Amino acid sequence: MPLNANARRRTVLTAGAAGAAALVTGCGSSGDESGGGDASGTPTGTASDTASPGASPGGGQQLAATGDIPVGGGTIFKEQKVVVTQPEEGEFKAFSAVCTHAKCLVSTVSDGTINCPCHGSKFSITDAAVEAGPATRPLPAEQITVEGGAIRLG
Repeated sequence: MPLNANARRRTVLTAGAAGAAALVTGCGSSGDESGGGDASGTPTGTASDTASPGASPGGGQQLAATGDIPVGGGTIFKEQKVVVTQPEEGEFKAFSAVCTHAKCLVSTVSDGTINCPCHGSKFSITDAAVEAGPATRPLPAEQITVEGGAIRLG
């Protein structure tokens, strides 16, 4: 009988160790602490921009109509993890919606800033520069195309 108890204990411990290893792997980071993307440039779009050479006609996935993005504000596209802003009439910018501090998704755009709910970081709608920490790096810029009243990703 003690032999069977030891075998069962070994099986339970082995399964527990495998589960713990899977949990650690799933919660680990990819090693990319930069938050992805290059924040040195700020791709912009205006209502008269056209698709870049080599891009598919009409650009990538349509995010919104230009009229859907408030002037002096922005809209967060949670599924795509992108925030599109319109700092001035007809000027559109896009940034990652993933905060550079703790990788939370930003939740609002108000009073000229993109706001993270986790720890209170705020980023400028103009260039995604940090306006309030604890984040120390700007949101990475994302590429958008604005054409025919439509804002497209890529």
